[in-house]
Amino acid sequence: MTDVSQIPSEAEIERRHDNIRRAAEEGGVDAVLVCGSEYTGFEGAITYTCGFRLLHRYAYVLIPVEGEPACVFPQEARWVGDHSETFVEDRVFAETPGEWLRERMRERGMRRVGVYGLDFAMPVRDYQVLAGGDAELVRFDEQFDRARAVKSDEELRSVRDSMAINEAGVRAVIDAYEPGRTEAELMGEAERTFAARGTTRLTMDMVLAGSDGAMPPQMRHPDPARQIAPGDLLLYGLEVAGPGGHWVELSRPICGGPLAHETAELMDAYREYHQAAREHLRDGASAHDVHRAVSRPFVERGYQLGHVTGHSIGMTMIEFPRVGEGADVELKAGMTLSLHPHAYNEERTACLYMQDTWLVGEQGAEPMSQLPVQVFDGSEPA
Repeated sequence: MTDVSQIPSEAEIERRHDNIRRAAEEGGVDAVLVCGSEYTGFEGAITYTCGFRLLHRYAYVLIPVEGEPACVFPQEARWVGDHSETFVEDRVFAETPGEWLRERMRERGMRRVGVYGLDFAMPVRDYQVLAGGDAELVRFDEQFDRARAVKSDEELRSVRDSMAINEAGVRAVIDAYEPGRTEAELMGEAERTFAARGTTRLTMDMVLAGSDGAMPPQMRHPDPARQIAPGDLLLYGLEVAGPGGHWVELSRPICGGPLAHETAELMDAYREYHQAAREHLRDGASAHDVHRAVSRPFVERGYQLGHVTGHSIGMTMIEFPRVGEGADVELKAGMTLSLHPHAYNEERTACLYMQDTWLVGEQGAEPMSQLPVQVFDGSEPA
């Protein structure tokens, strides 16, 4: 049955669609076609625009500048997922969704359509049909993400709910930590917590691990055979979306023995980064300037940066803008961003990669989690 507590209010639905229509008008398109697939983290645009939670396959939401939106599902997915969750009334099940969309665009005189997910989410069979139609397809990822970047109070309640679930999973791993257990067993403690609290399949987990209080920069799947030694440094990257569909990211390192010198130095840099984020992640700042401010503690100590410093996050795991070099995008109060400086030494034998989700404010940022920035050893009280 549908959980009515997770259905957005009429005012929230109208706000979302109005923002998308405004972006469409500014972008010179007649409609926005939103694509979503079950590929982890790419489901959220569908949930955001129509309420449906993808369980399998893919779906579309067509939002015209003039007229009501329509949801389009592949015929083979009619009985996959709870379609009563969908708050858009026009629901279509088509043998080939691209053919139905091509005809709808022709009937409504749509000459130019902005597509969110054109590069990553649209199936080839539908693209081939639509590309041969009358409407010009243009990439619309950045414009769509800008339209949904600032979160409403209603959305922020969902973000905080997701963070409470994420924190509980991180705490479950810390509480269950014990040398002799395997990497996969500890990850299982987080997943048990996530599933019990309603994340369904919206989790994306990984681990960084090494010996003697240090770890290399590679992110990987947890090993079900590798037993944890007392001096191993572990960092589980835990990313989830709760019942409301908003993704958050949170991680903290665990080690039962002494830290390597470079790991301890990286922890000092991480504490400085955290303070810099509070100060610089504010309304009017550019994503480039935030990247420079939060990466400075690592760069000044001679460490290299690998994976992107951060990105906007919402009902899709990774949204525009990214936080990095040259990202000259002005941030606005109400945006939520995931920051995770990926810092490592030249030999690639020492690394830290802690994730935090932040709320951009007028004068500074609020960390969505209050979990201390420290290395845990399992003895800390909940």
